[in-house]
Amino acid sequence: MPSIAALSYAGGMAAFLALTLVLAIGWRGRSAGTLLLAAASGNTLWAGFLAWQAWSGQGGPVAVALVDGLRYGLWFVFLAGLLKGVAEPRIFRGIAAIAAGLPVLHFLGAAWGSWAGGGSGGAVLAGSSMLTGILLAVFGLLLVEQTLRNTEEDGRWAIKYLCLGLGAIFAYDFFLFADGLLVQRTDLDLWAARGAVNALVVPLIAVSAARNPSWSLDVYVSRSMVLHTATLVGAGLYMLVMAGVGYSIRAYGGIWSGTVQAVFLFGAGILLAVLLFSGQLRAQARVFLSKHFFNYKYDYREEWLRFAATLADEEGGPLKERVIRALARIVESRGGVLWKRDENSDYRPTAAWNMRRTEADPLPGEDPLARFLEESGWILEAGEWRERPYRYRGIAVPEWFSVQPEAWLVVPLIYRESLIGFVVLGEPRAGTRTLDWEDYDLIKTAGRQAASYIAQEEAAEALGEAQQFETYHRLSAFVLHDLKNVMGQLSLLAQNASRHKHNPEFVDDAVLTIEHSVERMQRLMEQLRGGRNLSQPVALDLAECAREAVAAHGDRKPVPTLEEPGPVGRVVADRGRLVAVLGHIIQNAQDATAEEGFVEVRLGRDRDDALIEIEDDGSGMDADFIHNRLFKPFDTSKGSTGMGIGAYEAREYVRELGGDVEVSSALGAGTRFRIRFPEEALVEEPMDLAREVGQ
Repeated sequence: MPSIAALSYAGGMAAFLALTLVLAIGWRGRSAGTLLLAAASGNTLWAGFLAWQAWSGQGGPVAVALVDGLRYGLWFVFLAGLLKGVAEPRIFRGIAAIAAGLPVLHFLGAAWGSWAGGGSGGAVLAGSSMLTGILLAVFGLLLVEQTLRNTEEDGRWAIKYLCLGLGAIFAYDFFLFADGLLVQRTDLDLWAARGAVNALVVPLIAVSAARNPSWSLDVYVSRSMVLHTATLVGAGLYMLVMAGVGYSIRAYGGIWSGTVQAVFLFGAGILLAVLLFSGQLRAQARVFLSKHFFNYKYDYREEWLRFAATLADEEGGPLKERVIRALARIVESRGGVLWKRDENSDYRPTAAWNMRRTEADPLPGEDPLARFLEESGWILEAGEWRERPYRYRGIAVPEWFSVQPEAWLVVPLIYRESLIGFVVLGEPRAGTRTLDWEDYDLIKTAGRQAASYIAQEEAAEALGEAQQFETYHRLSAFVLHDLKNVMGQLSLLAQNASRHKHNPEFVDDAVLTIEHSVERMQRLMEQLRGGRNLSQPVALDLAECAREAVAAHGDRKPVPTLEEPGPVGRVVADRGRLVAVLGHIIQNAQDATAEEGFVEVRLGRDRDDALIEIEDDGSGMDADFIHNRLFKPFDTSKGSTGMGIGAYEAREYVRELGGDVEVSSALGAGTRFRIRFPEEALVEEPMDLAREVGQ
């Protein structure tokens, strides 16, 4: 029957043999990897020889000292190789000489002791080799300490387990040899445990090898295997502790000890079963093991440089498209759509890259999906969302998400703890891909960085618009000066016209026209100066304003037509501004429509809302132009003939009155502007509001 020493050393041989095979499979020929492979192989041979010796009883102290010295020498060479790049040449030469000389001295000491009779009988080691064994252990501890000390602080993470494992082996040997030197014989129990002690440090050496890519050792251990092994080990330790507690209860529990022990062990078993079947606990254990015992799958420096370069590449398209592309590259997605928060706090699709952008209804800011993304910052995965919605607070999958079968991930864009948008990424190029904690952490962090870029661009655009308005106001001052001169000339003409009349009827009409022009210019001057308007807001019939705007543009083709089935309603507004708003939209429709086309103005009601629709069959606009340019100040498609503020001013004034402007259009299919005034913006009867406005 094998002795305990044979089993111990056989276990050490099996552990180091497994490590040697893993290292050999991943070997790439680099010096550090070669030395580690040699040291692990030497440790395997050492443990195998001592297992054979313990089983067979053959092999004397000299042979033991020989394999012991070989094992120490190989570990010394490996540690010296790590120190070669950081230690001074003179010191390194001294370390190399000692590393080569001590194992030889150990062998010679054992040989002399055996020759002199110190190793006769059943001694495992000669007495003289105890002293050299102590020297070997102390020098090994010195090399471990120097390796850890001379490694930069950032690199200690990669070698700390190696130093811990080898330091433990050398410390155990020091204790073994020191004890033998003191009592002049080898403690057989300590000697038998030496093989198992070496086996226990193999996982520590493997972890360090995996953390050092410079050794060219692709050490890979299945995460599932590590999780299951850790679970079994943890369960075993738990059962040992519970058994010890149960034994204590039985031994010291008195007359009820048996009953209490049975209840305790049953409860401990139930608790163990609950823990083993806990999905959340398994997930947390998997993340913990991945973070602390495995290499990262990403080179974060390379990923971040590529991400930043994509966002900063202005030639790569608009920023929103670059954001989609940068996020998609991280997970190898085919494309995506970016949803952006608008001025009404709703989310709309504003950009797309390699993916179809659906014209879906806006997602309200108070929608459960938007609130979940903002509060949790989680990334939603389509498959899991549909199969296990309880993980996402039971949020229903939106219709716009369902009609996009290629949708895969929803990445929130959070800036200053506020959701400014989100990106819907399409399926990965590889077809299927399982994401883990590292993918989610990287994408989440990248999403926050992308959100800051978008917020910065919006701030720059707002600043640019403010500067443009400032320029516009400066220009207005020059216009006011010119208008003042014209007004003075027209006033003089009006005063002197009666003195030079030849045709009284003609002159009278001319005077009325000139006076009307003077009145209009005075009103324009007041508006340009930013003062109060000369005309007061009154309750206006929308039908009357529409008729006036249609009549004012009836001299151009296509001639606008008016359709008014009945009363529409009244709003409190300035007549001139409201008619100008309607006229601007009609004029734009005429500009975009051929002479044989049509421009129709329709009045109506939608339940309690008043509607004014202006529709044409002109060239139309695409969705990108409507979302990003139509209502953007000073952005015009008319070249030098337009200023780009008409549509913006029309929408802002309608909103000032409590209404809103909706636009639907398609290229080549015409455009429809719908001005909607809700019930709360309407008044029942005409009234004079001059007193109220003055107050």
